[in-house]
Amino acid sequence: MAVLEKSVAGEPFLRHLVQYRDTVMVQMEETISRRRFHPVLARRLAEYPLRAGKGLRPALCLATCQAFGGSLDHALPSAVALELFHNAFLVHDDIEDESSHRRGLPTIHEQYGTAIAINVGDALNVLSMTPLLENLEIIGLERTLRVFREIEQMARESVEGQAMELEWVRSNEWQLSDRHYHVMTAKKTCWYTCITPCRIGALIATGGRADLHDFTKFGYYLGIAFQIQDDVLNLAAEGDGYGKEAAGDIWEGKRTLMLLQLIRTCTPKERAGIVRIMQKPRARKTQRDVTAILGLMDAYASIDYARSASRTFAARARRWLDRTVAAVPVSPHRAFLEATIDYVIHREL
Repeated sequence: MAVLEKSVAGEPFLRHLVQYRDTVMVQMEETISRRRFHPVLARRLAEYPLRAGKGLRPALCLATCQAFGGSLDHALPSAVALELFHNAFLVHDDIEDESSHRRGLPTIHEQYGTAIAINVGDALNVLSMTPLLENLEIIGLERTLRVFREIEQMARESVEGQAMELEWVRSNEWQLSDRHYHVMTAKKTCWYTCITPCRIGALIATGGRADLHDFTKFGYYLGIAFQIQDDVLNLAAEGDGYGKEAAGDIWEGKRTLMLLQLIRTCTPKERAGIVRIMQKPRARKTQRDVTAILGLMDAYASIDYARSASRTFAARARRWLDRTVAAVPVSPHRAFLEATIDYVIHREL
């Protein structure tokens, strides 16, 4: 099981994150086992989930539900579904991005080939329906249908965001502002990482009495802060602890906030060189290419720029969360939500 790093969020936060994650992991294993897939598929279905990532998405769902007076048992099936969707997205994203590593090990398509990886991702998507249908007996028809609607929007937003990013790479698009990055990230990351988990947790707890728009705003700002920090770690992380390919975003040609700032700030000659490198297919890029771009990012303080932006979005997330939980009693679950903001911008993995 992965070891979570210490952070300014503090030991109570990390302890609760592990508890939420482990609770979901146990239920997820039971869900895979209960469906009785062919052994070869069942074994591969469990590969990414059992590599035990951070578990932030289901944790936000469970924490929000309990902070607003709901029960763990009522939110658990939806939290499991969210984690299954997440792992399905990861399998397919790794194929689309040609990523070589996930959570410190080779990606599914590197291990077994693209065809098998697509099948595993499809199966994880199918499997995610099982806990959502189990909601019928736990939270009733009305809330179950509302959760399904939340999941449908989450999936739609996520694939749209992925389509935007893939098209920018395919068409060698560089006329992009920070706002373009924010919109893409809101769709690709914010909805399924932060917005939907919080909205579902609050929906289950209150039956819709809570203003779900507040969670959309909170999750939007938190999700962008999260993604920027993730992009920074992709470039700045050292050693094997990060779990993904170092500088993978450059190898894959992704338009990160750092890269967009660099393109705007560097000289025309440097810009031409960056574009020439970034438009190369992954197989034709060299370590020298990647090192050259990292050097320019260092020279133009691109990573510092991104870190500052992440802190700005985190501060906005805090203001929305303070407003959203103002009338909610103090509890470990509310404290977890509050500490998540510090964790997101200061995490090292």
